[in-house]
Amino acid sequence: MSHNEKVMKQLYEEIIERIGVGIHAVDQDGKSIIYNKKMREMEVMEKEDVLYKDVRDIFQFQENQSSTLLKSLQHGEEVVNVKQTYFNNRGVEITTVNNTFPLKIDGNICAAVEIATDVTRMERLMRQNLRQTKTDFTFNHIIGESSELKEVIALAKRATRTNSNVLIIGETGTGKELFAQSIHAESERSGAPFISQNCAALPDTLIEGILFGTTKGAFTGAIDSPGLFEQAQGGTILLDELNSLNIALQAKLLRVLQERKVRRIGGTKEIPIDVRVIATVNEDPIDAIANNHLRKDLYYRLAVVTLFIPPLRERQEDLPVLIEEFIQKYNQLFKLNVKCVSDEVLRFFESQSWPGNIRELEHVIEASMNLVNHEQVIEFDHLPYQYRKSEAEPPLQGQGSKEVSRIPDHAGLTEQLALFEKQTIEHSLHKHHNHITNTAFALGISRQSLQYRMKRLKIRIPRD
Repeated sequence: MSHNEKVMKQLYEEIIERIGVGIHAVDQDGKSIIYNKKMREMEVMEKEDVLYKDVRDIFQFQENQSSTLLKSLQHGEEVVNVKQTYFNNRGVEITTVNNTFPLKIDGNICAAVEIATDVTRMERLMRQNLRQTKTDFTFNHIIGESSELKEVIALAKRATRTNSNVLIIGETGTGKELFAQSIHAESERSGAPFISQNCAALPDTLIEGILFGTTKGAFTGAIDSPGLFEQAQGGTILLDELNSLNIALQAKLLRVLQERKVRRIGGTKEIPIDVRVIATVNEDPIDAIANNHLRKDLYYRLAVVTLFIPPLRERQEDLPVLIEEFIQKYNQLFKLNVKCVSDEVLRFFESQSWPGNIRELEHVIEASMNLVNHEQVIEFDHLPYQYRKSEAEPPLQGQGSKEVSRIPDHAGLTEQLALFEKQTIEHSLHKHHNHITNTAFALGISRQSLQYRMKRLKIRIPRD
């Protein structure tokens, strides 16, 4: 073999190995002769599992399906954009869209090559979303007695009477999806699908097809598939963490909301939809708009009904009832008989800022009950290590819970910033005699932004 031939051979092998689609070739006997890296990743197998072995001995196919490679090899047919579901040697389900063609020398078929695109993840997501047509929660599952929470619940219940879009604003772990499910469950759409999609969980290339659907041939591997808006017909779709959605996709979403029609990727047909949209954001929408995380026009379209879910640190009177709820939940799961937390633990909980909110509190209770033997009270020593060893030392027995400083030493950055923001706004309000417009102008923010921040930070103007 000449030097040039060696270079070309190495170049060919390197390209085959590095290309971003799966390539699998078999000889005239059906034995694998090319099996590149992308194909190995898609099928979760190694070279030695496949190379030089008969594909019929390696893979299993669904009923009424056969290998497109063998079909092309045996019948000399070119197979284009065919979806195929099969199982690898460990029974793992794989779904691909294949382009397969025979190779001929002197008119005789000597091999077949398959170029495959992996759609396993999209296929599973579609199935998962199709199954998710009911809600698990209602307003009865929202635990708390604080006035802040009751106010939000009352507003959310009023929203069940209409089909208006809803925007739910709250930090991570405050229970935004619980509110969304409750609104759906008590609305006239309760018998129709409720479909939830976290906009931060998937890359843009996947989520666009999942939301709006795809048309066969729109791109390599595209198949005819309805999107979530079509699947949620007559019901409700929850777009969680909307501020994580690409701005370009937000523009397409806005068009869908305005026209009440959706067009699949690569399609020309406008499909009418009757879907109520509930969206959540985990940051101040004014900040999200300023930081180009949220389109202003989309915000106004969604915020017909706006719910501000208070963080746990602003509804600490709900701590005892939440603690009791989680203790009862894990008593049943762990077959324990825990009655309560100690006074020491309760005071420690009251001193925390809970950046993870209710979800964090539940995780702490669950972790603590994993360390309980036969005790009926959760003591400080039962708490997870990171809490016991944190800078915030537990309150001493008999010591009151009186606040000794405006910003505690153990406060996290989020809490310190919130407290500083509150102090700044209160100082400016006092300086401008509680005049909202003048205060907003002095702070360099809009009147709407100031009012939102005052609501979030529980700043109230005293009445004369």
